[in-house]
Amino acid sequence: MRLLLIADTHLPQRAKRLPAQVWREVEAADVVIHAGDWVEAALLDELEARSKRLIGVYGNNDGADLRARLPEIARADLDGVRLAVIHETGGKQGRERRCDEQFPDTDVLVFGHSHIPWDTVTPKGLRLLNPGSPTDRRSQPFCTYQTAEIRDGELRDVALHELPLRR
Repeated sequence: MRLLLIADTHLPQRAKRLPAQVWREVEAADVVIHAGDWVEAALLDELEARSKRLIGVYGNNDGADLRARLPEIARADLDGVRLAVIHETGGKQGRERRCDEQFPDTDVLVFGHSHIPWDTVTPKGLRLLNPGSPTDRRSQPFCTYQTAEIRDGELRDVALHELPLRR
């Protein structure tokens, strides 16, 4: 099972559209995961139409229309991997401890908000993933997203992808 992880797209504020490379990943993915801050519902509509399966949550920049359609926390069992998605996990100091406490029955937690890519494992074995942003790099050198595979009940081959700088 191929996963695409994105967050903090902020369309159309930070970009007019998702990069073509990300749309190619959408087409290749079995599951697209969006960890919030869509800003407008048009991207949600398009991802719902073009994805085989979409798991998404709302973020702090998402209004009532998106909050009516998306949960704050999404959970799914993906071939035996217990996944949760949330937009914010708080500051990086103490993140692993907080997430272990808040998500005890989770194998992988995907989050966003900071636009900073993240890939760590907590003391209790929870994998924390933040794909960064494919449209707003903020202080990062590149806009980013992540892909991963689930095989034999395990998350594997997590990769961070850098996007070319926009002109």
